Amino acid sequence: PVLPHTGTQGRPYQEGGALYGLGLIHANHGGDKIQYLLEALRNSNKNEVIQHGACLGLGLTAMATGNMEVWAALEQILNEDSAVAGEAAGYAMGLVMVGSGPNDNVDIMLSHAHENIHEKVIRGLSMGIAMICYGKQEEADPLIENLLADKDHIIRYSGIYALAFAYVATSNNDAIKRLLHIAVSDVSDDVRRAAVLALGFVLCNNPHQLPRVVALLSESYNPHVRYGAAMALGIACAGSGMKEVLDLLDPLLKDRTDYVRQGAFIAAAMVLMQQNEAKEPRVATLRKLIQDSMVSKGDTMTKTGAIIAAGILDAGGRNVAISLLSPAGHKKMAAIIGIGLFTQFWYWYPLAHFLSLAFTPTVVIGLNQDLEMPKDFKFESEAAPSLYAYPAPVPLKTEEKKKAVKTVTLSVTAKAKARAKKKGGDVDDINMEDEEKTKTKAEADSEEKKEEKKEEKKEEPKSETLSNPARVTRQQASVVRVIPEQRYSPLKQQLW
Repeated sequence: PVLPHTGTQGRPYQEGGALYGLGLIHANHGGDKIQYLLEALRNSNKNEVIQHGACLGLGLTAMATGNMEVWAALEQILNEDSAVAGEAAGYAMGLVMVGSGPNDNVDIMLSHAHENIHEKVIRGLSMGIAMICYGKQEEADPLIENLLADKDHIIRYSGIYALAFAYVATSNNDAIKRLLHIAVSDVSDDVRRAAVLALGFVLCNNPHQLPRVVALLSESYNPHVRYGAAMALGIACAGSGMKEVLDLLDPLLKDRTDYVRQGAFIAAAMVLMQQNEAKEPRVATLRKLIQDSMVSKGDTMTKTGAIIAAGILDAGGRNVAISLLSPAGHKKMAAIIGIGLFTQFWYWYPLAHFLSLAFTPTVVIGLNQDLEMPKDFKFESEAAPSLYAYPAPVPLKTEEKKKAVKTVTLSVTAKAKARAKKKGGDVDDINMEDEEKTKTKAEADSEEKKEEKKEEKKEEPKSETLSNPARVTRQQASVVRVIPEQRYSPLKQQLW
């Protein structure tokens, strides 16, 4: 109902958002949706809001297809000289040509970037050029050198992301050296921030090295560098729960600069995805900080980070994790590009939705020869259930109205007080005796309850049986085995 229809005029923001959402749903698997989005772009009546959504949707559905019909339509939008629509067209042109490498299309985009007067358009084109360099490594070096030598800091920013995408998951020493040099030498804070953040992409296949590389950068005097260090740790170490990473992020969560706290919240949530208090006690601390930041007034930047962090922690019903690599170690193009464009929410908040491209379901499913899912197929997790269980739900606060309780005086107590008055005794002694009796009874009740709880608390089993399909977190995968002597047996004994 919210998608645009021919002959009817709807609400531009609603329709533009719907087209963008359609692209996110069918990202990298466009099919017939590419033609639908092309028609929506052509019938937009030059409304830049609808054009913006249609361009992003087109880029997502036609990702890495090299579709020249889509490219021509996007270039036409670029020539209309609209800042809002032109920015989305720049991103989309890069999405369509992801990984195609330096070619004539890059020259056209670079020419537009140098001639255009709108910063938004230049930024969109710059990220588009960077995406074209995806996975090209040395082949992209001449273009990267050209971009990094440009006078315009936005084009140099493009060079940083081109370097990150070209050498993603390679741990290439030359790429790391170049990024570290730019992180401490460039005159633009944006470029320095991007250079530190890009280390997360290059080292995402070897996350244990990253804390040592960015440890000093996380203590830099420049807040942009500290922000970049936090985001790099989040990208490379997502879902790992690494203690050395959390040790570096802890002081950044209390940083004096608001956007550094924002980045630290997002990074900490990435690292602690699918972790619970039994596995990592700092999960509870982070959730408490997130709740406090979300209800606090003012400090909008930190609050935004806390809201995004809350979404990341509970993403997909806590059944997904951020993963840039497959279990076999292969690069996941859509996830890498999605994270790269997610980081651009610094300039344009709607780009935060690109993070969904990096979410991977953490599940094991057994299928038979007819591609049916047998329910009697079982797995065994050789670990205590609490280690990988769902985190406890957030308790909802309910306001309880305090009611005035009337003190009831027993008839026996009243008679005892009357006798004490006649004899000239102290009434307070009687009250004290009653209180002592009440306390003794209450203490006895509490001890009985404690004993009952101890009896109820049983020893936790050291393993658990999982039914097909089963939620299996990334860290749990190493302890999950197929139960032998079942009707069905797996083709490979090693599930991952």
